[in-house]
Formats: sequence, C-alpha cells, structure tokens
Amino acid sequence: MPQWTSVVSAAQLARLLNSQQHRPAGPGSRRPPAYRALADGVRVLVLEGRVPVAARLPAERELAAALSVSRTTVAAAYEALRTEGFLESRRGAGSWTAVPAGNPLPARGLEPLPPEALGSMIDLGTAALQAPEPWLTRAVRGALEELPPYAHTHGDYPAGLPALRSMIAERYTARGVPTMPEQIMVTTGAMGAIDAICHLFGGRGERIAVESPSYANILQLMREAGARLVPVAMGEGLSGWDLDRWRHVLRQAAPRLAYVVADFHNPTGALADEDQRRRLVEAARAAGTVLVVDETMSELSLDPDLRMPRRMCGFDPAGSTVITVGSASKAFWAGLRIGWVRAAPDVIRSLVAARAYADLGTPVLEQLAVNWLFTTGGWEEAVRRRREQARENRDALVAAVRRELPDWEFEVPHGGLTLWVRTGGLSGSRLAEAGERLGVRIPSGPRFGVDGAFEGYVRLPFTVAGAVADEAAVRLAAAARLVRTGASGNGAQPRSFVA
Repeated sequence: MPQWTSVVSAAQLARLLNSQQHRPAGPGSRRPPAYRALADGVRVLVLEGRVPVAARLPAERELAAALSVSRTTVAAAYEALRTEGFLESRRGAGSWTAVPAGNPLPARGLEPLPPEALGSMIDLGTAALQAPEPWLTRAVRGALEELPPYAHTHGDYPAGLPALRSMIAERYTARGVPTMPEQIMVTTGAMGAIDAICHLFGGRGERIAVESPSYANILQLMREAGARLVPVAMGEGLSGWDLDRWRHVLRQAAPRLAYVVADFHNPTGALADEDQRRRLVEAARAAGTVLVVDETMSELSLDPDLRMPRRMCGFDPAGSTVITVGSASKAFWAGLRIGWVRAAPDVIRSLVAARAYADLGTPVLEQLAVNWLFTTGGWEEAVRRRREQARENRDALVAAVRRELPDWEFEVPHGGLTLWVRTGGLSGSRLAEAGERLGVRIPSGPRFGVDGAFEGYVRLPFTVAGAVADEAAVRLAAAARLVRTGASGNGAQPRSFVA
C-alpha cells in the first residue's frame, strides 16, 4: 500500500515555490546553496499546510525540469528534507511529505493557539478578543434563569429558539430591512451557517466566486466541500470591490454562489459603500448567482464619525439573491458559538430540513444567553466596550509596526479586527515560520488567497495592545531580519511574555 494520500504535481509545486519571493540579501549576507533554498521552501510549504502531509512529491527529474535547476540540486534538497524528517521515501513508492516527531501537524486554516502556549507566544493568528466582562457572566446567569421551561423539552430546535429568531428578525427590521422570524435560522457560529449554505447550494464541483484575498477558514471550508473557487481580485488598499471584475467573473464563470465580506473585510478591512453593494447585488441577480454576505464584522465600526452603509440584503427586497450570515463571535466573543442566516423563507426551510443530517441544532443555553443580551440592552453595552478595546488595540499595533518596521505598507481600516500588511518584499510564509520561532505567531498572506497568491503579505489582528503590541512588533522585526539574511533562527528563544 502507498504511504502517500495525495499527489503534488511538478508544475503545482514549482508555482508554490516560485511564489515565495525573496528580498535581495543585504551587505555581508550570503545566499544559501540552491539545494538548501529548495529544501527550505518545501519545508515552509509543509509547515504552513499548503502542501499536505503525506503528499507524494514529483520525481527529481520532473521537479528539476519545472524549476529549471539540475537534478543534482533536487536530489540534494530531497536528501536534506529526509534527514530533517520532512520527507520519507520508499523504493517503488516515491517520496512523500512528513513532519518530524514532536511537531504538530500543520493546519490549513487559522486554528487558535492552545491557551497553555500563551506564556511565551504572542498569538496574532486569530482575529478574536477576550470576552467582554461582566456581560458574558451576566448573560450566562440570565440564560440559566430562562432555562427551566426548555429543560422539559427534547432540546432540539433545528431552526433555533423561537424567541431568538424573533429578536434577530426585529433587529434587521429596526435597521431598515423588514424581516420575519421565518427568514431566520440560528446556527453554530458563522462557520456552521456557511457550511450549511455551501452544502445546500454548492455541491461538489460547483463554482464559488470569492474575494481575493478572503477569509482563510472559509476558503478551506469550501475546498473541503469540493467547490471550485473562482477568485475575484480586490482593489488596492481599502478601495474594496472592483465591480467591472465582478460582473465579468459572474457573467463568464456563472458561479452558483459568491461569498463576500462587505463590512470591514477580512483580511483587508475594506468597507463596501452603498453603490458597490447595490451594483454587486444587481450583477449577482443578473447572473443567477446566490450572493452569500458575511456580516460578522458589521458591528465593529471603530471610528465614531463613520456612517455605516445600508445592509446588502436591503438591496434585495424580494430575497431571491442575497443570503446574509451573522454571528456573535467577533462583536461579542468567539466562545459563544451563535450565528444565524437571514434568507427567503423557502431557503430557510431547506436549510432546516438538511440540518437533520448535520448537527440537529444549536445549543439552547448559548442561544438563551444571546437572547438575554439582545433583550436587556447588554449587547449594545458589550459591543460599545468591544469597539473601544479594538480601537485602542488598532492604534497601538499600528504605531508599533510603523516604528519597528517602517518599510511595511498598510492602510488603517475604519473598523473590523484586521490589518493587511505588505511586507516590503519579504516572503510572508518565511516570516510566519521565523516569527513562531521568535515567539510571535502570524498568518501569512497565502492562507487568504487561492493557489499561492499574496506571498508578500501578512495579516495582523487587533488583539493586543500596550506593551504586548510593542513586543509583538519587536519580534516581527527580528523575524524580518532573519528572513532578509537567510538565517534559520533555530536557536532563537522567545522571552516569556504573559498577555
């Protein structure tokens, strides 16, 4: 039996390796030998999860031809990877990727760092903040008081608790988008909502148009569902959505679904204006594409004078084109796994029916906690504090990065939780690897793209402030120096820093 479970072609591996841009070495620095650079490139791809573990690599001759290097160079790189534990081989079966004993398996998305690792590691991998107390504790206590009547039932509410569905519908109506409870399904977070939508509309092999870049975990969810992702490039900086590009892709590719984050886009932070929203809905309607709009960042406006545009579903009064996804995870707390879908009643009925074969429903206690927040005004108070915290974090991180890494480029978003940074020509993948060795964890740009794009970027979330933000920037600057000089950083030890 073969030891590998997937295959990476020579052309695909060459494309991924060539995307790892390098800045010219500085005075006094030495370039590594060609075989060493090739081995390091493959190792980074494996550690990032962009080349899966147990993937068969191309034969030496094939890869040498694709990279325009000698076969001796590839053979030496493969031997170095075998010595380091990143490659295994067997006569007749080829060579396949591995990870050395004791190394965690790489994840394809953005997995949270285990809490026990936070003592020495500054985690900028996950765009999520600590719970806004005392509101979480109050919400859970309020939920417990409301629980007894529900405890006398079976506890399965596939569409969500009626009280919470009604409250969510009222909140849409209050914001100028008339909504009935029958248009709402409560889900286990936004990820659960989008997973359900993809399974209903986007079967295996279906095309899904996505922003490029886009949210890494959603991209991976769609890949795992068998979708064919069609990237649509975002404009430069915070300019957002190029409607000519969108119209062209929707018309030519005819995707079944399109996924967009119009409110403080993850990762760029861009905010779509009303004209962009209207035109995108019109283009999707004309193409027969269902537009899935992720509003998880919509309440995180950080600049007090910013006027938020109309919700995208407001440009689809018939409800035939737009499906909206919301969540408590970003605005309140990621540990409260409550999300929701707003769509036409027939779509909601189909989603609810399909749920019998998935998770049956969302936990009752968490739904009661969110409903308590909505009905008591606790949500508004908690979100107001959340905005203040995110604004302080944003300003501290921006100042620290500008001081320590003045050649890194970015625009400061007006909301959300993420900063999209161009790294001055350095490889984002290699920065992420070096940063983790130095005690700061960041996701590289290619995680947010399709097929190796955005190697020259990293995403920095607004999750730390003060001295922690300063230290994070110091460690990132040290990682950048390692990448510039080609040093490995193997011996670097991060200082203990409890955030």
